[in-house]
Amino acid sequence: MRPIAKVYTALIFLFLFAPIAILLVFSFNSGNSLSVFSGFSLHWYQELLHDTNTLGALKNTLILALSASILSTILGTAAAVGINKLRSRTMRSAMNTVTNIPMVNPDIITGISLMLLFVFAGRLMGLGTSLNFWTMLIAHITFCLPYVILQVLPKLRQMDKSLPEAAMDLGCTPMRAFLKVELPEIMPGVLTGLIMAFTLSLDDFVISYFTAGNGFETLPIRIYSMTKKTVTPKMYALATLIFFAILALLIISNLMDEETAQERRLAKAKRKKERKPLSPQAKRTLALSVLGGAAVLALAVSFAGRAQQLELNVYNWGEYISDGSEGSLDTIKAFEKWYEEEYGQKIRVNYSTYASNEDMYAKLKSGSVSYDVIVPSDYMIARLIAEDMLLPLDYDNIPNYKYIGEQFRGLYYDPNDEYTVPYTYGVVGIIYNANQVDEADIGDWDLMWNPKYAGRILQFNNSRDAFGTAMYKLGIDVNTGDKAQWDQALAELQAQRPMIKAYVMDEIFNAMESGEADIGAYYAGDYFTMADAQADSVDLQFYYPPATNYFFDSMCIPSCAQHKELAEIFIDYMLSEEAAIANAEYIYYACPNALVYESEDYIDEMGEEAMEILYPPMDDFKERYNSYAYQNLSDDILSYMNELWESLKIN
Repeated sequence: MRPIAKVYTALIFLFLFAPIAILLVFSFNSGNSLSVFSGFSLHWYQELLHDTNTLGALKNTLILALSASILSTILGTAAAVGINKLRSRTMRSAMNTVTNIPMVNPDIITGISLMLLFVFAGRLMGLGTSLNFWTMLIAHITFCLPYVILQVLPKLRQMDKSLPEAAMDLGCTPMRAFLKVELPEIMPGVLTGLIMAFTLSLDDFVISYFTAGNGFETLPIRIYSMTKKTVTPKMYALATLIFFAILALLIISNLMDEETAQERRLAKAKRKKERKPLSPQAKRTLALSVLGGAAVLALAVSFAGRAQQLELNVYNWGEYISDGSEGSLDTIKAFEKWYEEEYGQKIRVNYSTYASNEDMYAKLKSGSVSYDVIVPSDYMIARLIAEDMLLPLDYDNIPNYKYIGEQFRGLYYDPNDEYTVPYTYGVVGIIYNANQVDEADIGDWDLMWNPKYAGRILQFNNSRDAFGTAMYKLGIDVNTGDKAQWDQALAELQAQRPMIKAYVMDEIFNAMESGEADIGAYYAGDYFTMADAQADSVDLQFYYPPATNYFFDSMCIPSCAQHKELAEIFIDYMLSEEAAIANAEYIYYACPNALVYESEDYIDEMGEEAMEILYPPMDDFKERYNSYAYQNLSDDILSYMNELWESLKIN
């Protein structure tokens, strides 16, 4: 049995550490693919060092984790001491049950409930913004506390209860007896609770996402926002550095274990003979407490200073603006600099991101955070206007609006051009591997249903786009209110299902780049990201079926905005030639700004193929858009579509 046990153990370690090994290897990839290794390079480590936004998110994460872990350790240790001293077994059991609730409660329930609590409290106090750094810190302390208590309580129960009593008999105050006698005894539990609290806070996403405010983005939230395009190996480089930092801490901790154990034995032997200063462990804990308090105080001063500074809150899709990476323009910093030069006043732009229109809508609807500029998609804009959640724009403050082409005005979601300024637009098409797909088979949606390529086809993993492919193929209106036509589309998707390799969203990048799949529907701009990272054996090409989805993302000002005129100035700056070209080149989507699509420099930079794909013929563009674009469905049809989608995925 021993050889079998060794093999079993080896398999477990392989399963646990193989992903980390892959992460380490691809952090040194010279290309930007996460599945095709192109050669050794330190390129992504250099990019990481120049990515101020990611480094800023890492700094925020460390500050939050350090503050939350220290405060929760102090509060948790005090709570554990109090629970341990309860005489009533019933009361002690009740407290233990209450303590366990945050651990057994799903994170999403905890996050939403805390957000609602903060919003309720904020409204009672008349605050325009209920969520900020402090709400996130309170939330992290809340879910870290139980883990500290559960680590400290067993140590208190193991300790000889007569020790602190003897110390007080000898003249110690209760606090002095705790610091000199109890704390050294329970120190292993305190330190373990501190470490657990730090690690839990460090990688938390769900609760942070619901309780985060403006201007304080943590690393997990930033990585999540990157999924709008794709996570680059730059994040692999960061993860590698974090991995080795943690590994070094573990090695140092293990080396110190023996010395620490001996110190505890010596301290215990001397405790009865003389009054001794705090043990090294207690000193370290107190030092960390002081540092944590200093960090929180520094943050308080920082946020107090920022309260006097002019601030603009922008809410946009993840990876949807030129941010200074890979030599691009940092649009936000450029605006801050331009505004100070133009108006003689410093400004701070709190730039936050979301992963879907629905996420953005939920955040706005909750009233938890006030934003000045948002960039939703067309169908969501129609919904926001219908619910009176957008403010009309004063176009006198947006003179660069004149560069928006006529074919991009008066569209269905804002027919009178009152609320929006188009930011970018795109078209859904089919990406295919020309080395595996016959040219005679391309041209329309039938390729996605061709049995010749069964097991090599990728379908959208969201209901609207997936049903859209079937409806365009059948010639059905994608905005129909006829449930029978939705049933037809479901039947078409059911017929396609045996041929599907997988239902994907961002997973399509790796699958198409590496050649694991040969056909997939996706957005035109993302095709170029895949083509740049494709393996040598893959030749990715792209085409538009005759009927397909057109979509717009436009800049708007929500009704909760606190700086409307400043928001209009920011929108106007985003339409300036420098900012608009930088953003268009970075996100790879088409731009409705004539300063961009008529720029010789932009055309040369993008290349002939990109211009043909991103900017299809404009003669009947408005007509095609109004005919084929997704529009906001009624609640009844939206619910019915989701039911059909669930039945497709489950069955």
